[in-house]
Amino acid sequence: MRLAVFIEPQFGASYADQLRVAQHAEELGFEAFFRSDHFLTMDGGDGLPGPTESWATLAALAVQTSRIRLGTMLTSATFRLPGVLAMTVAQVDQMSGGRVELGLGAGWFEAEHRAYGIAFPPVRERFDRLEEQLAIVTGLWTTPVGETFSFHGKHYELAGSPALPKPAQSPRPPIIVGGAGPRRTPELAARFADEFNVPFRSLEVTAAAFQRVRGACAEAGREALPVFSAAQTVAVGRTDAEAKRRADAIGGPPPIFGTPSQVVEQIGRFAELGAQRMALQVLDLSDLDHLDVIAGEVAPQLP
Repeated sequence: MRLAVFIEPQFGASYADQLRVAQHAEELGFEAFFRSDHFLTMDGGDGLPGPTESWATLAALAVQTSRIRLGTMLTSATFRLPGVLAMTVAQVDQMSGGRVELGLGAGWFEAEHRAYGIAFPPVRERFDRLEEQLAIVTGLWTTPVGETFSFHGKHYELAGSPALPKPAQSPRPPIIVGGAGPRRTPELAARFADEFNVPFRSLEVTAAAFQRVRGACAEAGREALPVFSAAQTVAVGRTDAEAKRRADAIGGPPPIFGTPSQVVEQIGRFAELGAQRMALQVLDLSDLDHLDVIAGEVAPQLP
């Protein structure tokens, strides 16, 4: 089981806070560092010091880290035009030496769109736009140098794009599609994704979502995706008391909770479903020792 650290800076985190977590995660050997792509807190707090733009953050982290993979879980297709997104992610991939992963989703949090003047179309249109964005971003990245890329869709149109710059990774950075939707999500994962992620769902829902994606891949004539993964909030302590202290600090016990042996068992249940990677959401970014416990006492025991 491969482990990634996953943070939610919209709840209140400066760039310096995120840098400390990313660099410490790298030092400890975590495979990847993911951050959400949100502009507004969701817990009723003040969100101070305010939101940080995800790809500006990852660009800076790209030059202040050296090994750990970097990505979004998930970038909202409503936030950026697909051509600009492709350019931005390709540039960050170059800056990182080929360590970027793009999680791309339809967007769901209406309040942040209203707060920052971003259009929030109905859900069907958001998925239609996501489908076109996935086609455009991957098309731009994989167009051979010297050739042009054009796209004529319902929502986006590109004519004779030089399809530059190219990412460092060849043929392109990994694409992550996530969610637990019954139809569009599996279809899009089967067509475009290198990884399918189920965020914050039960074992039963996760198993069903994995199976739908496997079925969609079979219908599309594609082998199963290279990576299935899950995202879950975690609070682990060396003792019961330490685990409880960490849970209390974030408002109560999360789904992955307890001592190292208990957490190993809980993560192992996702592995039994076919998950090869866990994005472990840590909410208290001041508690770097939490990462030490996960890396030192949980990771070595995982299958």
